[in-house]
Amino acid sequence: MTISASEKLRRFYAQFSSTDHVLILINADPDAIASAMAARRLLWRKVSSITISGVNVIKRPDNLAMIRLLGVKLIHADELCHKTRFHRIVLLDSQPNHHEIFEKFAPDIIIDHHPDTGYKASVTDIRPNYGATATIMTEYLRAANIKPSVRLATGLFHAIKNDTSNFERKTLSEDLKAFQFLFRYANITLARKIEHADIRLDFLKYFKIALQNMRMNKSRVFVHLGSVVTPDVCVLIADFFMRVNPVAWSIVSGIYENKLVIIFRNDGIRKNAGKLAKRSFGELGSAGGHQSMARAEIPVSASKSLSMCGDDKKITQWIISRIEQKNKKSGI
Repeated sequence: MTISASEKLRRFYAQFSSTDHVLILINADPDAIASAMAARRLLWRKVSSITISGVNVIKRPDNLAMIRLLGVKLIHADELCHKTRFHRIVLLDSQPNHHEIFEKFAPDIIIDHHPDTGYKASVTDIRPNYGATATIMTEYLRAANIKPSVRLATGLFHAIKNDTSNFERKTLSEDLKAFQFLFRYANITLARKIEHADIRLDFLKYFKIALQNMRMNKSRVFVHLGSVVTPDVCVLIADFFMRVNPVAWSIVSGIYENKLVIIFRNDGIRKNAGKLAKRSFGELGSAGGHQSMARAEIPVSASKSLSMCGDDKKITQWIISRIEQKNKKSGI
């Protein structure tokens, strides 16, 4: 039985009282940030306080620009004091096993568009077919008859545009409807400023490393960047190579905080990055994603061959060999 948007909103509101101190927890990226903004607006004047907290350190220029230009107040999870003072915890655009810090909390509400991992909360609204969590949150706003402010509409507009890669990735008509609704209220110039934020100067060296170390095999490019200041660098490089003809697969890795982070991108034609990531590295760490984009995070200590390997070229070869070995039947 299909549950209406108004019923989902009623179940959401039923979890809160006017005296509640609410924590909105995210792994900060455009979709998560915009979704948190929407949740804050939904709860405005309905609870005692709202805190938005991210578990990651934000270094990507576009994400930093989004926070600055839209006036988002965000604190890192490590800076939270007296965690027990929060009466309700809302987890957006993620699920508890997506990040080790999430496991320290017990969310009351989970709203996400990634594949369902089976975690149960008082309210769980997970829709893997949706292109963005921002679409789900826009439906909540519409059900509540809330006209979004320019900043909120711009954030949600940018999030849907970003997570669907301008609707090139798998989307539903609901994503288009949300996008069209938000277009009425968003500031397109502001959205463009966020989207085209300048690349940080210290990121340029990774493009040089990538071009020097890239391994091209047919239409697949593999790159290992060595140690990186943030996993977002791997995302930038992976997206960059997908704009190069004739690349159909871009697999970029780096070492961050004793973890091997691997970013997968493809053109979405008869391919599934999420399944490839899970088959290849799921038994060593967290791995999964969508049809055209995925991610794996593996503790360096999880593999003897990986922990003993200090050579970037050998790590690249280890990644290639493992992907080929684990995907012989299904191919890549």
